[in-house]
Amino acid sequence: MAKEKTHVNIVFIGHVDHGKSTTVGRLLFDSGTIDETTMRKLREKAAELGKSGFEFAYTMDNLKEERERGVTIDLAHKKFETDNYYFTVIDAPGHRDFIKNMITGAAQADVGVLVVAANDGVNAQTKEHVFLSKTLGVSQMIIAINKMDISGVDYSEDRYKAVVAEVTTLLQSVGYKTDTIPFLAIASLKGDNIVTKSDKMPWYTGKTLMEAMNAVNPPDKPTGLPLRLPLQDVYSITGIGVVPVGRVETGIMKVGDKIVAVPGREGKGVKGEVKSIEMHHEQLKQAEPGDNVGFSVRGIGKKDCARGDVLGHESNIPTVAEEFTAQMVVLNHPTVITVGYTPVFHIHTAQVACQVVAIKQKLNPATGEVLEENPDFIKNGDAAIVTIKPMKPLCIETQKEIPQMSRFAIRDSGATVAAGMCIELKKKEL
Repeated sequence: MAKEKTHVNIVFIGHVDHGKSTTVGRLLFDSGTIDETTMRKLREKAAELGKSGFEFAYTMDNLKEERERGVTIDLAHKKFETDNYYFTVIDAPGHRDFIKNMITGAAQADVGVLVVAANDGVNAQTKEHVFLSKTLGVSQMIIAINKMDISGVDYSEDRYKAVVAEVTTLLQSVGYKTDTIPFLAIASLKGDNIVTKSDKMPWYTGKTLMEAMNAVNPPDKPTGLPLRLPLQDVYSITGIGVVPVGRVETGIMKVGDKIVAVPGREGKGVKGEVKSIEMHHEQLKQAEPGDNVGFSVRGIGKKDCARGDVLGHESNIPTVAEEFTAQMVVLNHPTVITVGYTPVFHIHTAQVACQVVAIKQKLNPATGEVLEENPDFIKNGDAAIVTIKPMKPLCIETQKEIPQMSRFAIRDSGATVAAGMCIELKKKEL
């Protein structure tokens, strides 16, 4: 029974076309999670669309539009088991337009698998994904150097070592400790070192992808913290009623619990009682951190709450911020950020416009030391302490109290401009 194994959310990230979806598809197929018949249908479908070789990617790309474009659009979730764990695999889009999904994906992940093509090495999005993963708290990484089979690479150990060196520098630059990170040599399309050890690279003594996943450290379960469950969607199901869906970030939710969703439609929070909890079509008595669950609630209507609201116990209501102080890093802004700038903040599942009302300090991004007090502006590469005012009610917690609920990314005109975390806040009275 899957429930006894520890649950781990794993996200596959990396630059577009470096083979993330194919890697996931190959993993699911070679491990027997997807059967031959399904695979044959996908292979026929791929050939029919003139996309032979895309059949593994199609195991995750469920949407028709994705199959036709050959690009991953939405986050796909699949269940997968190793001896020690059962994983929810999140295949995060590498394509730029879809990076906001990647943000939601990384914010949900315990482990990241960074896929880097051996022929291509580190690219713009490889960098962006690594930085975001770090800022959004993905603490464990597995690096998969893919496409080792490709012409010009030809399973070369020298090429593998060169890419490993390049990725190591990148990881260290954002603060990952690389001595504990496994680097794998794989070829997803051919199935080398995914589930089965390859005979094409006698020089490679490392793990297969399946072995590396089986060897990750179990995620810390912040069960001792107050319940925080950001809503991803709210459904209305005939015969059951209102069913919100989301992932428990902290604390424990039990059947019968009295809960509050904030800010809710009126901005004052809505109260209800948990009637039942379900995960992967199994009824649960309780949900713990990391569990992606759907649950039915008595007392809350379909229009009362929405994506971005956060659910907690009546005894410890999630915090709605009037204003907050953040430590953030500017990643990719076309000019400079000044007071008055009002971009969209992505925090857990919420997307809310927030205004920069003060830039207090400019910091050295590597050491955190103060370089300048009250600077006029901050630009790419700068780290800073800023005061932020949400334009509508927003749930966020401080890094000290509930770190899982403190992180955010800032997006503007289709790009991730900055990322950071809340360090202090002024509470809004509901």
